Amino acid sequence: MVKQSIFGRIAQLAKANINSLLDNAEDPQKMLDQMVRDYTNNIAEAESAVAQTIGNLRMLEDDYNEDVRNARDWGNKALAASRKADEFRSNGDVTDAEKFDNLAKVALQRQMAAESEAKGAEPSIASQREVVDKLKNGLDQMKGKLNQLTSKRNELVARSKTAAAQSQVHDAIKSIDIMDPTSEVGRFEEKIRREEAKVRGQQELAASSLDAQFNQLEDLGEQVEIEARLAALKSGGNSTQAIGSGNSAASASTVDEADFDKL
Repeated sequence: MVKQSIFGRIAQLAKANINSLLDNAEDPQKMLDQMVRDYTNNIAEAESAVAQTIGNLRMLEDDYNEDVRNARDWGNKALAASRKADEFRSNGDVTDAEKFDNLAKVALQRQMAAESEAKGAEPSIASQREVVDKLKNGLDQMKGKLNQLTSKRNELVARSKTAAAQSQVHDAIKSIDIMDPTSEVGRFEEKIRREEAKVRGQQELAASSLDAQFNQLEDLGEQVEIEARLAALKSGGNSTQAIGSGNSAASASTVDEADFDKL
């Protein structure tokens, strides 16, 4: 039981995989075209069968018409032989009269045989005509179905192409959706933003370094002025103009205010 269950599941799985492959491999247009071809071939075969049936009916009708003509011809011959016998009898020629009466009887016998054959063929002809009518109606219906199938095929192929085009356009639009952060455009934008942020950081660092350099230059200039004024004082020169024109030296070093009181 276990082996049968396993084998059954394997067979079912294989069948499902094959059906899935077939479904994926199916091309609607090709499948519909094949259906139209198959149905067209069926109609051609049906037309051949109907034509053969109609041919058989026409043969029966020809035989029937021939039997009717033969019955009419033998009836005419019987009438002619009977009249001829009457002429001979009226002329007193009994022998020839009997002879033509016998011919009339033979003609009537053959007339009856032809009429019997024609009458026996009538049911077959009627049945065959009914079959032919049904086959013609069925063939007309098949042709109507073929026209419907062809129209449906054209409609479905057009719808399939439209759906494929819409899907292609949708995929194209989705691939360039600039609002989608997962799209290529979003990824490029994020990369550029990072580069722009890096540049801003570099600019801020450069500006900070430049300010520090200017501050160093200002401190250096102040120290140079202080040294110059100190040298002027030691040489006995007047430093008033220098004092008025420069920055205060108190900012250059830490000074104890009590030292000024000792002066």
